[in-house]
Amino acid sequence: MKLNYIFQWILCLGVISSLSAQDEKRPNIIFLLSDDHTSIATGCYGNDQVVTPNMDKLAETGTQFMNHYNTTSICMASRAIYMTGMFEYKTGCNFEHGPMKKEKFQKSYPMILRDAGYFTGFAGKFGFAVSDGTDPSDKKWEVLPVDQFDVWAGGLGQTKYKTEKNKYIKKYAEKYPHSTRAHAAWAHDFIVEAKESGKPFCMSISFKAPHLPFTPDVYFDAVYEGKTYKKPANYGEENAKHLAPQALTGRQYKQYEFWRDTEENYQEAIKRYNQLIHGVDYAIGMIRKSLEELGVDENTIIIYAGDNGYSCGAHNLGGKVLPYEEASKSPLLIYDPRMPKKTKGAQRETITSSIDIAPTILTMAGVDVPQNMDGVNLVPLMHKKKGISREYIPLMNFFGNDEIQEMSVVSKDWKYIYWQYEDERMQPTEELYYVGKDRLEMENVISEKKYQKQLQIMRKRYDEQVEQLKQNAVPYHDYQKYGVLFDRQSTSEDKKPYLRGTYEEQMKGMTPKNHFN
Repeated sequence: MKLNYIFQWILCLGVISSLSAQDEKRPNIIFLLSDDHTSIATGCYGNDQVVTPNMDKLAETGTQFMNHYNTTSICMASRAIYMTGMFEYKTGCNFEHGPMKKEKFQKSYPMILRDAGYFTGFAGKFGFAVSDGTDPSDKKWEVLPVDQFDVWAGGLGQTKYKTEKNKYIKKYAEKYPHSTRAHAAWAHDFIVEAKESGKPFCMSISFKAPHLPFTPDVYFDAVYEGKTYKKPANYGEENAKHLAPQALTGRQYKQYEFWRDTEENYQEAIKRYNQLIHGVDYAIGMIRKSLEELGVDENTIIIYAGDNGYSCGAHNLGGKVLPYEEASKSPLLIYDPRMPKKTKGAQRETITSSIDIAPTILTMAGVDVPQNMDGVNLVPLMHKKKGISREYIPLMNFFGNDEIQEMSVVSKDWKYIYWQYEDERMQPTEELYYVGKDRLEMENVISEKKYQKQLQIMRKRYDEQVEQLKQNAVPYHDYQKYGVLFDRQSTSEDKKPYLRGTYEEQMKGMTPKNHFN
């Protein structure tokens, strides 16, 4: 009896040892997400006016994706997309629509990895609510999945730049009064706890920076002191005259006046914006140092992205939301220490998207990608220039005034935009940009004879995406209507029941905020 017990005990130890060895082989995964960081505000993407050494090092030693788009360029929807790998009309989550249903969130990469044995943690701006009920009409915005992570340090809504104003990280306030560096300090403690668990870990940090109000960490005041910044080549009102009239109606064109009213205000705004980005860059350096000190750097993947781009005055626009390059693109950098040396510093031109991150993370962890995800695994693309065969993705906006709600398709070289709104002032409008040669989107070639074949190709791709929307949009939170609004064959009468109001009507009685102050 005693010998039998000893044998079972030895067998059990062997199983535990085997599982531990298996866990050691599974990589740790860190996903870092910033808010409103356009790709052109990064050194490795060609901007010599910004200081981003740690992002640049990720690019030099990892993989840099040159055409990374957010399928929806606004924080709530985008963060839900990054988590789930699904288009917004499948997550059912955005401002003015509703929170994510719990059953949807259970299919997000953190939940799947936790079920697969990963130690999970989240810190920062979670960005969207998760409904705790089954009623589709539930619009509670205060519910967060606090107990769904092993370690939670997230916040509701925008969160605060002052560390002391954020419940779960305020203990770091004395040493790190600005939340960006405080999150990196939290990361060190999380990694310690994750090591003690004996499990591989998945750590997600969503920074508030560089979102408005532009309140940078004073610790970095000297970095950009005395510098004057060049404006984008497509800056200002004179470079917006060719845009669709719908694009010139919403808050992106009517508000954010600090980008365009005086040279002094522009310089102050871009300085603060860049300084916030530098703070995120510094936090990346802190996290990498923690990985080295704790001996887990050689088995830890780091992914860095932005939840949307930012216009910074390009085409006289401020903010995000719209499908133009500055607003829809963000950096995507992936560093995997296990990759072959010959792939280090690779730049990939193939188009990638926010829907790709969840399936990529799951694949890296050795977990099957569920069928509901719309994105693709990017690991083959990290190894080879033509590792994936994707040609285009859709971009869409379901937020804001009726005029700016639109859908687009973009490839590495082409972008087609369909502005659906019409009234006595404007008709449905098409734009076609040869972005492979015209990244500033200064020439709408929709009427040029030599590009008519390409126009027909892009229209066909667009129509295919509208059909996908019709088939897969959730039957709640007001998403079904976009199958009508975005259909190029719909008439004004077809659309009328689904329209809510113009920008002026929505702003009636409201005073636009000066977020810069």
